[in-house]
Amino acid sequence: MNKYELMVILSNSLEDGAKEALVNKISALLEANGTKIESVEKVGTKKYAYAINFKNEGYYVLYNIECEAKVPNLVQKQLLLNEDVVRSMFVKKA
Repeated sequence: MNKYELMVILSNSLEDGAKEALVNKISALLEANGTKIESVEKVGTKKYAYAINFKNEGYYVLYNIECEAKVPNLVQKQLLLNEDVVRSMFVKKA
């Protein structure tokens, strides 16, 4: 099992309840793929360095997880299908 950080940027146009529901949905997706979630940090709204889809800010969420090496690719594909997820990135911890 490897340790990873998953940074997800959600659309800032979502209401607070919808953001919370999406954070829980991503957590459920991770757990369904055999991931152990160590922590979820809701960083909050931040400005982008450059405009993405004509928007200038997004809602950042950081997951610290432990999972098998194949899981990040599987989860990344699922996150790309959700239009409320602007960007997502897995980083392997040393």
